[in-house]
Amino acid sequence: MNAPFTPSLSGGFAHPAHDAARAFRAAMQALARPGRIEPITGAAPPAPLSPAAGTLALVLLDQTTPVWLAPSHDTGDLRAWLTFHTAAPFTTPQAAMFVIGSWVAISPVSRFSIGTPDYPDRAATLIVEMPDLRAEGPRLTGPGIRDSARLSLPETAAFQANHALYPLGFDTFLTAGDRIAGLPRSTHVEEN
Repeated sequence: MNAPFTPSLSGGFAHPAHDAARAFRAAMQALARPGRIEPITGAAPPAPLSPAAGTLALVLLDQTTPVWLAPSHDTGDLRAWLTFHTAAPFTTPQAAMFVIGSWVAISPVSRFSIGTPDYPDRAATLIVEMPDLRAEGPRLTGPGIRDSARLSLPETAAFQANHALYPLGFDTFLTAGDRIAGLPRSTHVEEN
């Protein structure tokens, strides 16, 4: 007798060591080069999580990284998938090290940890699901950007306020389909 198919058991990396290394490199490149859109693949998570966000979850989450799923992404199937593949505990927005959801669902972003002066690395990382990513929109400048870059952002004011807190503040991955872009707190965001 065959065991019933369980969605939470599938959708992980086919070649864990190789896929995780490639995905981690793409994630770090995205943060090191703000505004640059990178392909990232390897995961096949349950809806509504995109392959890019699922792949990020597989390489960034573990049993020591509390995650908050915004209402847009808080489903039983996704909770089971993340638990099986990452063992990350679920928590409140204020205690989350990682946040996953659409921009509307995670707002207001002021409730997430921005770290402390002694431990700025204790800030939250946002994984924001977008309908699309394009190299157009607000102007980005700062470390890792030669001259300037452009990126389609869900808004500018929240990212401007976040940058004003530097070296505190949250870091952000924007995801769409199988693509990501990074927006670290060190990036200055200007309207067109």
